[in-house]
Amino acid sequence: MSRAIRLGISTCPNDTFTFHALMTKQVDWRGIEFNVELLDIQTLNERLFDFEAPNKFDVAKASFHAAILLADRFCVLPTGSALGFGVGPLLLSSIANTKPQQASQITLCPGSETTATLLFRLFYPETTRIEQVVFSEIMPRLQTQQADFGVCIHEGRFTWRQQGLHLVEDLGTRWEKETNSPLPLGGIVASKSLPQDLIADVQLVVYDSLKFALENRDDALKTMRAFAQEFDDLVLMQHVDLYVNQWTQELGSVGQRALDELHRRAINAGVVDINWPKLMLFSDKK
Repeated sequence: MSRAIRLGISTCPNDTFTFHALMTKQVDWRGIEFNVELLDIQTLNERLFDFEAPNKFDVAKASFHAAILLADRFCVLPTGSALGFGVGPLLLSSIANTKPQQASQITLCPGSETTATLLFRLFYPETTRIEQVVFSEIMPRLQTQQADFGVCIHEGRFTWRQQGLHLVEDLGTRWEKETNSPLPLGGIVASKSLPQDLIADVQLVVYDSLKFALENRDDALKTMRAFAQEFDDLVLMQHVDLYVNQWTQELGSVGQRALDELHRRAINAGVVDINWPKLMLFSDKK
C-alpha cells in the first residue's frame, strides 16, 4: 500500500516553524514519502475543494472556515493548528476613526474561504463590498487608498502601525468577548479516505516536527526566513510566540468546542446547512 502523502502548508511563519523539521527531514518520516508544497492559505483552501485534481492534497493546512465546508471529507489533526487568544485578524483602515457602514465602501479580505472573511461576515454583515485578494496585497492597497478597509492576517498584525494604517477592530478580541472561547483560525486537515493508521503516522510526524522546532528555535528560523513576507527575525519569532501555543501541540476538547462554536455561527450566518456534519478531530483510539 502506498505511503505517499501530498502535503500542503502555508508560507506563514507558524507553519514553516512547525514543519521545518519535517521539510528538512530532521525527524523520522515513519515510512511516509512526503511531497510538500508551500502556498498562501487561500490557494490551499481552493486546492482542497478541487476533488478531481490530479495533484489534490491528502493532508493540508486549511482555514477553519474552509475546513467546516469540507467536514464531510476531512478531519482535523490534533497538532498543527492556529487557535488561541489574541491571534485574530485585524480590521484596518487607511483613515482613522472610521468603520464599515456604506455599501459603496470596499473591504479587502484574504480569500473567500478564510476564517478572516467569515469573521468579517459575522460581525459586519452586508456593510461594504468585499473584494478578495492575496493577503500580502491588503496593506499595500490600503496605503494607496485603493480600498477603504482590509482584514489583515499573518505578520501584518505586528507591522500595521509602521505602515501608517489604523485599527478599526481586532476581530479576534470580539470573538473572544462574545464566545469566551479561543479563536480557531486554521488547522491541518487529512482526507478521511486515507487509512486510519496512515493518518495516525502523519499526526506523529507533525507532532515530532513541532517538538523539534520548539527545542531548536534558531534552527527553524532558516526555513521561516525563506518564505516569510517579513524578514525581521524578531517579527518572525513574535509571530511564532503568538500563534504557536498549547493548542498547536494538542487541540483537545478546548479546540473541539471552539470548532463547534464556529460551526454554529456559520449555520446562523447561512454559510452551512443546519444538517451539515461537524468538523471533528482525528483520533486513532478504537
